[in-house]
Amino acid sequence: MEINANTNLYCVIGNPISHSLSPVMHNSAFNHIKYNGVYLAFQVENIAEAVYGIKALGIQGISVTIPHKVNIIKHIDSVEAQALKIGAVNTVVNKGGKLYGYNTDCLGAINALSEKTSIKNKDVAIIGAGGAARAIGFGLLSEGANLSIVNILEDEGKLLASDLNVKYFHLSDFNKVKCQILINATPVGMSPDIEVMPVKSQYLDKKMVVMDIVYNPLKTRLLKEAERIGCTTIDGVSMFVYQGVAQFEMWTGQKAPVNLMRKAVLDSL
Repeated sequence: MEINANTNLYCVIGNPISHSLSPVMHNSAFNHIKYNGVYLAFQVENIAEAVYGIKALGIQGISVTIPHKVNIIKHIDSVEAQALKIGAVNTVVNKGGKLYGYNTDCLGAINALSEKTSIKNKDVAIIGAGGAARAIGFGLLSEGANLSIVNILEDEGKLLASDLNVKYFHLSDFNKVKCQILINATPVGMSPDIEVMPVKSQYLDKKMVVMDIVYNPLKTRLLKEAERIGCTTIDGVSMFVYQGVAQFEMWTGQKAPVNLMRKAVLDSL
């Protein structure tokens, strides 16, 4: 990889960010297609100041992760209709100094789930109510799922459930939730706190499909317990790679090397 005055800069912003494998995935892809770009990770606390810096430095594309996917909307110039409807942005493209927001989490989640199960008419529970949960929930409803939101913070959970027009359950009432597909859309279980689970294993059933959007570690405690019980499991790598593929193609205008991007992430893990 040759870095020079013409190199295009891309980044991921979040807090925490040290676990992110976005730089490995995107830099491998840039290098493979011989694209003059480099991708870095920035820990960001103040999203408004970060956006100002992104514009000032001419950063060409941004991945947005926890906890900034919702708040970034009010700080960028334009948001694509679907992302606005979802209420969360995970991808930003700099077009001539103006920042445009998109959501590729939605597509990433649906593609990852569709590899293992049908979605239409399934009872699905999402644990979490942040930006990722919003995107996944929107995608599931568009595919005909019956959705419930489960969250420990009542205000946040009820807001998302109201926005999606679905049922809300407090995490302590998980035993009341009808669920054929369970999705963890929180950072619970992410490195370094790898021994925690978003829901007790007693609520898992071998007929369930269990998906975790956490990809570091590759097998979270939730997925290990689900596997032990006999559930079909989906790790976070599939969604992560598919959302990254969509970002890469938006930024470069070129076809993404999907298999190479997946291999780069898996090798790192």
